[in-house]
Amino acid sequence: MKKIVLIFAAMLAMAQMNAATTDDAVNNEANKAEAATVATQAEDEDDSSIVRPFKIINDERTKHWTIKASGFYVGMGVKHNWETINNSFEIGMLNFISINYNSLHGQNLSLGAGIHHRSYSMKRPTMLVRDDNNVVKVSWYPSDNVNEIKKRTSNLNMWSFQVPLMFRQRIVKKLEIGVAGILNLNYFARVDNHFEMNKTDYDIHFKGLKQNKVSFDAMASLTYGGTGIYCRYSPAKFFKDGFGPEIKNTWTLGITLGL
Repeated sequence: MKKIVLIFAAMLAMAQMNAATTDDAVNNEANKAEAATVATQAEDEDDSSIVRPFKIINDERTKHWTIKASGFYVGMGVKHNWETINNSFEIGMLNFISINYNSLHGQNLSLGAGIHHRSYSMKRPTMLVRDDNNVVKVSWYPSDNVNEIKKRTSNLNMWSFQVPLMFRQRIVKKLEIGVAGILNLNYFARVDNHFEMNKTDYDIHFKGLKQNKVSFDAMASLTYGGTGIYCRYSPAKFFKDGFGPEIKNTWTLGITLGL
């Protein structure tokens, strides 16, 4: 009888030891989970204290400051003060890179740097030539017989670096209006003439023109989800005084993508 009691007591003790071991394991796992949660919270708090002024991937809903590229556009001239111009065309990227501040309440202010190209086409049967003093003038094609001249084109081209300062205001959802002042650094200009005479093609190009190196434009846009229309006004003269036709006060309408 005494042996049975001893055996029963030993079994009871072993059961209690197993139960204690199981409880310890559960408690250890719970303690580890709690410690991991605390560590994660502490890490999040540390991260929140780190100042991150810019984010390359733009998230305008949550970030005040972003860096991005935006504003591909193409447009056609709708008004010129110089009657010899047939039409004009422009294409460019408003911002190869820009710094943007978003109020998170519908307002966005950006300062960027981009590239701009503008081309003016002359009315037939005129073309642009340059004299010995580097003055660009309007002239006739080199033939008294207009019918001898075919495939006539005469274009005045200019390339510019541009620095736009733009403000955009959200109206509803993804619909925005924008206005911008643009500083143009006009670094290169060229005349391209092409015509066919007596079954011979002629390509006449000349550069080194006396264009105004600095000019200012104004721009307005209406976009939905980054795609929209724009209007651009260029009040400045193309040439320096005395070195070419007075091309100024030009207006352009076009479309823009990713603005």
